[in-house]
Amino acid sequence: MRYDETPESSALDVLDRQILHALVHDARIPFAKLGAVLDVSEQTVARRYRSLRERGIMHVSGQVNAVPLGHARWVLRIKSTPDKALRLAESLAGFPDLSWVTLLSTGSEVTCVSRPRSLERRDALLLHTLPRASQVREVIAHEVMHRFEADEEWPRFSHLFTEEQLRELGPQRSRLEGAGPDTPPDLTPEDEAMLALLGRDGRAPYAQIAAETGWTAPRVARRMAELAQSGVLYFDLDFAIERMGYTVRGALWLRVRPADLDAVGRAMATHPEIVFVAATTGPTNLMASLICRDTPHLYRYITERLGPLDGITDFEVTPSLRVLKQAQTLLNSDRVSLVR
Repeated sequence: MRYDETPESSALDVLDRQILHALVHDARIPFAKLGAVLDVSEQTVARRYRSLRERGIMHVSGQVNAVPLGHARWVLRIKSTPDKALRLAESLAGFPDLSWVTLLSTGSEVTCVSRPRSLERRDALLLHTLPRASQVREVIAHEVMHRFEADEEWPRFSHLFTEEQLRELGPQRSRLEGAGPDTPPDLTPEDEAMLALLGRDGRAPYAQIAAETGWTAPRVARRMAELAQSGVLYFDLDFAIERMGYTVRGALWLRVRPADLDAVGRAMATHPEIVFVAATTGPTNLMASLICRDTPHLYRYITERLGPLDGITDFEVTPSLRVLKQAQTLLNSDRVSLVR
């Protein structure tokens, strides 16, 4: 089996995987266009998409990139007393500025990603809320300096398409959280209403957004394109990886020689197991999220793909015990719900 193939236990067939790849490629691709690319009807694509959502396998959301707005992205490692770590993670999942809230397999550490929309909200979390929480024993904040963009985003199903089909899909929509324009756009109340709706449903129709904002549908389309072009708006997919046949999700914290940092980051971005990789501040200078089929797959990744890279002086693997919140989706053992 190839590293990037879906396990046989997956509930996804080839058409499901092709649809997922197209949505990762362009989250708002029209179903009519996708049906023409895949040689199936628009109704078939729409029905499969609804099934993927209803089964909780994936969710499309529009996300606000705070970097072009002048704010940093942070990865937080929060050490807690073991008996209160789960409760801490559940509380953090309710913060709107936090995503990817994860309880690590140690049972006493929680990680999350912070995208504060203002300095006041950043300081409130880092300087007041967390230090005053009795169960918090230590907080390590890693500022994301640079994200390495992959040529193909996880779960990497492009091999299921012909070259002609890939050309018909068009260029991939970048999810790189770069610096954006010199002058970031001013967000109006109507923009905020649109962004809130896209956060709940990244494929919300233009007409629905128009009704929410008071704009016309063409104006909604133009403004959405402007915000995407500026880097403020990007689209992300949340996946229930266990239902796709994967059982291991975790993070890598690496120390890399400064001269090799860029080369290692770029190399890791090409690995099928890597979902996210970035250069950061802090006691480690490279952080990555990864997904593997099982523990033997994780071992092979570390020894066969990661090990041969020059420049890595030390690393730590922290498997996830439980993910309580993804980009925009709250998770628990019984249900999947969206952040409201």
